[in-house]
Amino acid sequence: MKPSLTMSGVLLLALGFGVAVAQEPPFGNDEDTAYAEALWRALAEARLVGEDAFVSKPYDGTEPHGVVLTNLEGDVTVEGHTGIAIAKSNYMDTTIEEVWNAPDQNVDSITVMFKREAGYDPDNRDWFWAKYNPDGSLQTNPQGQPLAGRVAKGAEEGCIACHQTAEGGDYVFNHDRLTQ
Repeated sequence: MKPSLTMSGVLLLALGFGVAVAQEPPFGNDEDTAYAEALWRALAEARLVGEDAFVSKPYDGTEPHGVVLTNLEGDVTVEGHTGIAIAKSNYMDTTIEEVWNAPDQNVDSITVMFKREAGYDPDNRDWFWAKYNPDGSLQTNPQGQPLAGRVAKGAEEGCIACHQTAEGGDYVFNHDRLTQ
């Protein structure tokens, strides 16, 4: 009978020899991608994204989002949980006037913060992050990971690192959003 190694045995062996063991990224896994797809459908139903989305007042943007931005927010329900969703449309190479006149033109991406159930990510106020193309497909980082979930958690740059600096500790810049 040949000896076999269990996964824990392989892990211990790898750690014993100082071999780096890959960890799952804090975002972009299959579960986050599926949740982001369900979130997009809920956002579209609430008219926060998509062809039938409400129109909001455009304003001057900042990096990394775009030169012009619009925000819509409201409660949406995803997989039985209702939370606040903030959808920011990010426009490139345009002006505020052009966005007013044709809000569906020049949209580069739509970034979303969704308040998940308590315990999802208590370190970061239980926000779920996603960055979509205008058609609802997820954008990816340079490594090809879908931008959904705890995007760049623990990194020095990215959604969470930037939004942690928002006044009020709520991760929202344009107003104080009381968190649950």
